[in-house]
Amino acid sequence: MEVHSLSFNRNCLIPVLAWALTVSTASPQGIGAAKVGVTGGISHVLLISIDGMHAVDYLNCVNGVPGANNGNSFCPTLAQLGANGINYRNASTSKPSDSFPGLTAIVSGGSPRSFGVYYDVAYDRVLAPPQITTGNNNPAGNCIAGQPNGTTTEYEEGIDLNQSLLNGGAPGAGSTDGGIASIDPKKLIRDPYNNCSPVYPWNFVRTNTIFGIIRANGGYTAWSDKHPAYSSVAGPGDGSNLNDYYAPEINSDVTLASNQNAVANLTTALGESCASLDLSSAVSAWTDSFFDIRCYDTLKVNAILNEIAGKDHLGLKKTKVPNIFGMNFQAVSVGQKLIESGVKGGYLDAEGTPSPDLIKEIQFVDSSIGQMVAALKARGLYESTLIIITAKHGQSPIDPNLFVPIPGHSGANGTTPATLIASSLSGYIPDSASPLNSNVIGPTEDDVSLLWFLPGANTVTAANLLEQHKTDIGLGQIYFGQSLASMLDEPGLPPNGDPRTPDIIVTPNVGVIYTTSSKKQEEHGGFAHDDTNVMLLLANPLLYPSTITAEVQTAQVAPTVLKALGLNPSSLDAVRAEGTPVLPAVQFGALNGSAAVPAAPNQ
Repeated sequence: MEVHSLSFNRNCLIPVLAWALTVSTASPQGIGAAKVGVTGGISHVLLISIDGMHAVDYLNCVNGVPGANNGNSFCPTLAQLGANGINYRNASTSKPSDSFPGLTAIVSGGSPRSFGVYYDVAYDRVLAPPQITTGNNNPAGNCIAGQPNGTTTEYEEGIDLNQSLLNGGAPGAGSTDGGIASIDPKKLIRDPYNNCSPVYPWNFVRTNTIFGIIRANGGYTAWSDKHPAYSSVAGPGDGSNLNDYYAPEINSDVTLASNQNAVANLTTALGESCASLDLSSAVSAWTDSFFDIRCYDTLKVNAILNEIAGKDHLGLKKTKVPNIFGMNFQAVSVGQKLIESGVKGGYLDAEGTPSPDLIKEIQFVDSSIGQMVAALKARGLYESTLIIITAKHGQSPIDPNLFVPIPGHSGANGTTPATLIASSLSGYIPDSASPLNSNVIGPTEDDVSLLWFLPGANTVTAANLLEQHKTDIGLGQIYFGQSLASMLDEPGLPPNGDPRTPDIIVTPNVGVIYTTSSKKQEEHGGFAHDDTNVMLLLANPLLYPSTITAEVQTAQVAPTVLKALGLNPSSLDAVRAEGTPVLPAVQFGALNGSAAVPAAPNQ
């Protein structure tokens, strides 16, 4: 196994995690290797992330809620799956609740303290800047071999060869199909302990994933997501843990004719033609339009349908039905946060009554999943497939009356933590993350603020400054020192700290979003209930339907997937390091045909 960044990782981590990484490097197939699905009836897992989908969204769409859709249910597919499934009402995402750590938790079984992923844009005190500046202005810099360097890290559209194109600019690729070939290695951060080699997304993740374990045990793997960078799900190695990866760039330019032509022949699951996209003056990206995002997501839905048919994601060649496959939906997240030409998505009240536009996004996702279920049934794969539906993150605030943008559209509503420190304390914020410099990628702030400081900065001084301006920054809680170490490994350079842990994490009051955008009314990344409490449903006709109200984590999906496929959950590094259990109440005996369905659990 080729692991470009483990040489530095092994030196950076506390002994327990270093041991876990050593195990992963020495034995990528994991502990107790077995062939996929040989122990029973489940031989496929369809894993779906409906980004932004709260637990309350699932309840409201299945049961109906006054004030929306005449009080009637508006997601019949999810309701049907729930009738043969286990619904976890108290499931929590990773903290921070950004897409990158949220997805990594689901596929690795761990938290940022193990897998080292905090945000799409974060910081590492050891790694070095990219060779050339990224598309989002993460600045180029020198790599000094054999010593800690320090750099902002970026794993989103900015590392594409051409982020304006759906195919990411990959040479010779189809119009939507760049995949990992669209990643520009010159825009990747570099490892000073490995000849300053670029750190590809899968090697930025410190721990192995379900895709690597399943691939090593004879399985066929596939995934579809919003950036080529999210090939990170493959986990450490040479990038081959994914047999099939599809990632049309979500932040490409929808106004380009080539991108419009790429979706012109699509029809969404709601029967909408994508021949005429929403191209109003306010729309430049797929996420700027309630309609366009459904056309974008349909690309990935069609990839899943092709894979169920035993073909590659474009349906061009015969392969295998994957043992693990799935995708993320972006439509609900857009439906929650977007303000399009004055029209607001999101919610009408604190009960989570969805707006008309959000209802339509949920209906689209429900109908799309319905197409997948129908395809599984048509191929006789329904009973042998465990369907898992969850979300990388939630969205906050649900209650529209709590929304407070800082600094806001007029700049009159206070300031962000990063701006306060950069303007008051010289030599604290790295240049690449400074909000005072419009020519760099900037700080990591949404409805959370992650702060990394330069060597010599005094964390207590910074924390005191933030406390003194608590009203200006909408302060909810500050984590640093021991309060931070209780959740994550201590920040610092090895051997005394983790080079990726922020020095300070600021969680603002619920509803506060650090933004100047007039297009958004919700965000994610923070620790609030609306950020982290997401839908989690396991469905299969052999499961006894039940509702679990005990608190669980989306990280428990990973060991549950392996156990359902007859593999050892302890093959996952993060499961061993953190003790992550499989999800409760899953009747594995019923799934593999070796035991009768148990009596109904207490509801």
